[in-house]
Amino acid sequence: MHNLRIAVILGGNRNGRTGPAVTRWFLDHIHAHEGVEADAVDISSLEIEDGHGAPMVDFGRRIEAADGFVVITPEYNHGYPGPLKSAIDSARREWFGKPVAFVSYGGMSGGLRAVEQLRGVFSELHTATIRDTVSFHNAHTVFGPGGEPLVDLAEADEAADTLLGRLVWWTLALREARLRNPYPG
Repeated sequence: MHNLRIAVILGGNRNGRTGPAVTRWFLDHIHAHEGVEADAVDISSLEIEDGHGAPMVDFGRRIEAADGFVVITPEYNHGYPGPLKSAIDSARREWFGKPVAFVSYGGMSGGLRAVEQLRGVFSELHTATIRDTVSFHNAHTVFGPGGEPLVDLAEADEAADTLLGRLVWWTLALREARLRNPYPG
């Protein structure tokens, strides 16, 4: 047993959002991995104080407790949501020396431009971002109003399994490294 704790962070905060359906789909994949426990964190449920990196109630504690992360993000105007950035910035050392993977959704780009911007943000926080991603192009046509898939998700399922396999590897490697030698700084 690995006993890994992965925080799955839903970064979208708009009404009628597709993110909860994408998150439920991804959580089903995590629950299928033995030895991996998920902590689902919905940014829309957090109270964002001033948007300038102010600590959020319980968010930093949940980030500290996690061994690794999956950020599920939409793309808005070629970027990621502001509340997601505020949440990320509300913690600092809690992120250090841990892996981050991405699942994105959006229109034609499938959220990939948001992911590329987030890679730079997480680099500044001393994380290791996982190369492999899962993206849903035209996501509003992939999931129905109740969150049910409207199309065959076999390719997305395969991509999620690849992402999780690599995330678990990095999570184990970095957890061992942090235990042997705490991350400097």
